[in-house]
Amino acid sequence: MNRERALVRVLLERQGRTYAEEAGIRLADRPGPLYQLLLLTTLLSTRIRAGVAVAAARELFAAGCRTPQGTVSSSWQDRVDALGRGHYRRYDERTATMLGDGARLCLDRWHGDLRRLHHEAGGDHSALRRLLTGFPGIGPTGADIFLREAQAVWPDVRPYADRRAAGAAQRLGLPSTPDKLARLVGGGDFPRLVSALVRVSLGQQSIGELTRAAGAR
Repeated sequence: MNRERALVRVLLERQGRTYAEEAGIRLADRPGPLYQLLLLTTLLSTRIRAGVAVAAARELFAAGCRTPQGTVSSSWQDRVDALGRGHYRRYDERTATMLGDGARLCLDRWHGDLRRLHHEAGGDHSALRRLLTGFPGIGPTGADIFLREAQAVWPDVRPYADRRAAGAAQRLGLPSTPDKLARLVGGGDFPRLVSALVRVSLGQQSIGELTRAAGAR
């Protein structure tokens, strides 16, 4: 257990930053930040580097796409240009369309407030995943991304760790089930731990470096 806790501390110190934080989203259980997370999730769901998706989200936010109303008010070309400034060029035209369609769905079905989606699911993970995959461009992987981050402000979702995070935990010799993994940190740190594990799975940190650093504690 001491080795596991030391390893978790190293993970949090080196890679414990959520993608929402990286994109400048002040995540809270409010319509604006939850929509911004949905937009970021749409970008992260495409086969493109996470850093590019984060940069593109920042450009879209700067262009006024911080709310579903703002996204709908922007033109398709505005969104394409913002994606281009974030170097999100390979899928820019299709993604610009999906973002517009997703914002309209958010307004039409959820009145611009994803707390309504959360309430309808009643804390059931499967129901949340099903509702989230109703948005254009968000499949099962995208639903996992959203819930990994949203658990920071939706405590009934926590602890949530998808297969990518669980696989990295197993490779590090940590518990791979969410409940057991959550026992190694305080509740508020669990989303950061899951993000760190995802970054490890993407090769952003060597497992050997992490284990050596933990062993030196």
